[in-house]
Amino acid sequence: MIAEISPAETQRRIDELGAWFQNINLNGVQTAPRHFLGDYPAVKFQRFAHALPPDLTGKTVLDIGCNAGFYSIEMKRRGAERVLGVDFDERYLAQARFAAETLGMQIEFRQLSVYDVGKLREKFDLVIFMGVLYHLRHPLLALDLIREHVARDLMLFQSMQRGSTDVMPVEQDYDFWQTQIFDRPEFPRMYFIEHRYTGDPTNWWIPNRACVEAMLRSSGFDIIAHPEEEVFLCRIKTSDAETDVGRATRQAKQSLGT
Repeated sequence: MIAEISPAETQRRIDELGAWFQNINLNGVQTAPRHFLGDYPAVKFQRFAHALPPDLTGKTVLDIGCNAGFYSIEMKRRGAERVLGVDFDERYLAQARFAAETLGMQIEFRQLSVYDVGKLREKFDLVIFMGVLYHLRHPLLALDLIREHVARDLMLFQSMQRGSTDVMPVEQDYDFWQTQIFDRPEFPRMYFIEHRYTGDPTNWWIPNRACVEAMLRSSGFDIIAHPEEEVFLCRIKTSDAETDVGRATRQAKQSLGT
């Protein structure tokens, strides 16, 4: 049942919860009507929504870095049986809870870092990992942990990208003296942000497209669709690579003392 509050009260609560990054239509009231990217993330979602199953009846969804809950809400609209949104920022979670309550949707939200997804002790049919990778100091570890602990089947992934959008075929191995490949813009690479990018101190790593694809494969995912420039729909691999991913994850966690 949709919560019956007036537009004026809805606006008051939106303002009370602080600046919103996601623009969500709450019964006719927009949470971020002056977003610098327009009606975001709805305008982006329209470009790849067709790649996701239209009917998620009986499925479970984990939305990592859920922000104000836009994608959690959209997956619930598709009939997902259970949707769990997690974020490290309690302010975003308060926004998400208010949005879901206002729209009359039963969605669970919990404060949790992507590095701690193993604590959920549960795997999900669809994992959403949108707009998080470039905010992480340890992005590959995060992908490994998702694959090892919470991904049962599909993962919807997105990252900001910079550099070349071309992808070159890479060899299984390279000679020590073969250095020219590193000068090619389409070789997988990550740009490290020491200070800030667009004024945001949490922007740490920005990959090119080849790097995104390589990292997803390395973490045990097969890319099954690329419906939008920054978006990839993946399915977990069922090969022996899974064992390698698990071993790499454990080694990384040990080195970090976690």
